[in-house]
Amino acid sequence: MTTPFYVSPQQAMADRAEYARKGIARGRSVVVLQYADGILFVAENPSRALHKVSEIYDRIAFAAVGKYNEFENLRIGGVRYADLRGYTYDRDDVTARGLANVYAQTLGTIFSSAAEKPYEVELIVAEVGDGPEDDQIYRLPHDGSIVDEHGSVAVGGNADQISSYLDQRHREGLTLAEALKLAVESLARDNNGGERSLTAEQLEVAVLDRTRPQQRKFKRVLGRQLARLLDSEGTAAAADSAAEGEPPAEESSDTEE
Repeated sequence: MTTPFYVSPQQAMADRAEYARKGIARGRSVVVLQYADGILFVAENPSRALHKVSEIYDRIAFAAVGKYNEFENLRIGGVRYADLRGYTYDRDDVTARGLANVYAQTLGTIFSSAAEKPYEVELIVAEVGDGPEDDQIYRLPHDGSIVDEHGSVAVGGNADQISSYLDQRHREGLTLAEALKLAVESLARDNNGGERSLTAEQLEVAVLDRTRPQQRKFKRVLGRQLARLLDSEGTAAAADSAAEGEPPAEESSDTEE
């Protein structure tokens, strides 16, 4: 009779964590950051059918990286939880903290179970408040722990490098255009310190906008609005040049002709 192969519990959990982290790192990153009027979500995602950022409830949104089928199951479960709790009690009883606790229990149970593999996902649950000080952002790694984030957070891909870049440059009171520019700059940086060019077609952008008059604060930023926000830096530079008495670049070329 052969002796069963023994693996210590610590080693088994370390192996499961490493497996999940490798799967998450293969995905493209998602950035979430606060701006003056709410919370901005930016994901590198060329697909228009498979979303990484979605609405959960009135003031709550969800972002994820990793295996799509796994985080989509979690998203659907979160929507059902929010709808049932809001219907049974009150809409104000649906909070990002409560939803994060539900996700933490689910991920923690799966991670510690030897009967199935850990989920290769990392989640962000965010809720916009009446003011910036009331905003809530929670990051949930694969093991079900909850990290309370402030200002900005990145998950997936080279998240550590992106988070470091954001921590150095993010500040309170950013406009939507400034926050989007910062998010895109952080996503465009590669592991070697170089920069790529990201177009509107490669980005998935959404906001929780506290200034919206309706109860639902989630809105996707698409098409012309997204292109206009991405181009606002060049427009602002042209306006500054005109204010200083210098002709914009396009007008200068017309004059030479």
